[in-house]
Amino acid sequence: MALATILLTTAVITAVFYGFFENEVLEELKVCAQVMKYTGAFGGDGTDADFEEMRISLIGADGTVLYDNDADVGELENHGSRPEVAEALEKGSGQSIRRSGTLGTSAYYYAVRLDDGAVLRVAKEASSIWQLFVKALPLVGASASFIFVLCFYLSSRAVRSLLEPIDDLARHLDRCGDEPVYRELVPFVNTIRKQHEDILRNARMRQDFTANVSHELKTPLTSISGYAELIEHGMAAPEDIPRFAGEIHRSAARLLNTINDIIRLSELDVMETTAFLKEKVPVYQLAENCVNMLQVSAEKHQVTLELRGVPCCVLGSREMVEETLYNLCDNAIRYNNPGGSVTVTVEPVGDRVMLRVADTGIGIPKEHQARVFERFYRVDKSRSKATGGTGLGLAIVKHIVAQHGAHMTLESEPGKGTKITILFENAGKSVTMTEYGKEKEER
Repeated sequence: MALATILLTTAVITAVFYGFFENEVLEELKVCAQVMKYTGAFGGDGTDADFEEMRISLIGADGTVLYDNDADVGELENHGSRPEVAEALEKGSGQSIRRSGTLGTSAYYYAVRLDDGAVLRVAKEASSIWQLFVKALPLVGASASFIFVLCFYLSSRAVRSLLEPIDDLARHLDRCGDEPVYRELVPFVNTIRKQHEDILRNARMRQDFTANVSHELKTPLTSISGYAELIEHGMAAPEDIPRFAGEIHRSAARLLNTINDIIRLSELDVMETTAFLKEKVPVYQLAENCVNMLQVSAEKHQVTLELRGVPCCVLGSREMVEETLYNLCDNAIRYNNPGGSVTVTVEPVGDRVMLRVADTGIGIPKEHQARVFERFYRVDKSRSKATGGTGLGLAIVKHIVAQHGAHMTLESEPGKGTKITILFENAGKSVTMTEYGKEKEER
């Protein structure tokens, strides 16, 4: 950039000053011609003046060259058509510049009409603009080399100074302190730090998830392997075989449920980066189906399951909404007390549709509420294993809620129960229970 700037500046300055130079040469020729005209310094034969630096010509009114101190007049053609001569014959004075690409020079002409009608012309050759530029090149080259080296040194120092905070940040990205950075870099640095923290957090979550998966799969597999080995080697009494088979079946079911939930979470992780097609989902109808499906499980746990609200539709995935309902209701039943209740409520709230699952179960302590949506996190691990929970249900719900752009809140108190509320995007006008009943009978 420095070299290009120097060359461009030199070219521009040369062109500007060459214009001044041309004006000076023409002005000098004009002065000489006027002096010759009015002082009689030129007598017409060139013997009474020294004209070594200039070419003097005397041209008749018809264009015939009468005198020339630089050439034989007999060999010169008629000069009446020369621009400066024609202009002098017409206006009294004239000037012109003729450039020679071959010689690399420029010829400057000034002509003035004398009292007898003849034309006195003075001329001078000077270097062309290209010659001036070429002559200046050595000095320009030396200056450019010096400036180039200086700019290289200064720019290297400036770049090192500019990059120092970024290099320091890269070397100490884990450090929580605020290193001094340029004001313009603060948004960039904050973004990098946030992304780094997210990467570390995700790495820890993946590490914990891997460890939890290994543990969750290893436990039922160990149980299945142990009972199967006892039966295989005849170490189990005949009356114990049905019990062992039942344990194998329960462990296999738990293992299958865990694997299915892990696969589902992996699918949801992939879906976070892709958009899914939203449709009009009759959430009240799905809640009704879910309540009917889980009635047997509720009776087994001595829990009352009830649906309240009005028919509503949300925008989303039917499969995901069904999954959310099942996981919330199943958790509410599993972690309830005998004689307890689970209430599912669906109703419009402003421009949203509220889905709420409330139970009268064991509740969640305050210190655990922020983590219950983490994968494999259990408040009461012994109870979770006894009820067959995988610890992934609420994690799946959290993913689904995030993908639908919904809002979820958790309210819970130990011994009094838990209430989970989700606000979905409303897909249309709600209908009355009477209209819904008629529609249901028609179906």
